[in-house]
Amino acid sequence: MTTTTKTPQDVVEHLGKLIHGIKVAMMTTVDTDGSLRSRPMWTYDKDFDGELWFFTNDHTHKVDEVQKDHHVSLAYSDPTRDRYVSVSGRCTLIHDKAKAKELWNPALKAWFPQGLDDPNLALLRVSVEKAEYWDTPNSKMVQLVGFVKAVLTGDKYHPGDNQKLDRGAPRHN
Repeated sequence: MTTTTKTPQDVVEHLGKLIHGIKVAMMTTVDTDGSLRSRPMWTYDKDFDGELWFFTNDHTHKVDEVQKDHHVSLAYSDPTRDRYVSVSGRCTLIHDKAKAKELWNPALKAWFPQGLDDPNLALLRVSVEKAEYWDTPNSKMVQLVGFVKAVLTGDKYHPGDNQKLDRGAPRHN
């Protein structure tokens, strides 16, 4: 593990860069019986500010789940660039036409044929409380050299940067 000193803001910015470009996250919710359920969710790609946004139909099982238990987890993965991000936080159902318009992408018509006028259109806002990421060097050669060095020296292999972020409880007005 890299032992660089980073401020919480540095970690948030880096976390945003790691998530940027990963279109789909696996969202895990707590089902009514206490079991965990995961499903793919398309992430709105913008500058990360501590909140993540997702479009949803407000009459789905996941909405029932997050209204009963607001805890969710999101997993982002981009193996082609060796980027892995795990995020947890509290999820809230939002009915806000202005926010939906701000975040809208025409590709969403596949799920919402009536567009922004769809009566079931809603947003899920995840206020990130904790996150962890693993970011390895882009160069496969750098990774290979580090792996070989670990094998030869008996030291543990550390393929890249691993950081944790704990934002504490969300602050809403």
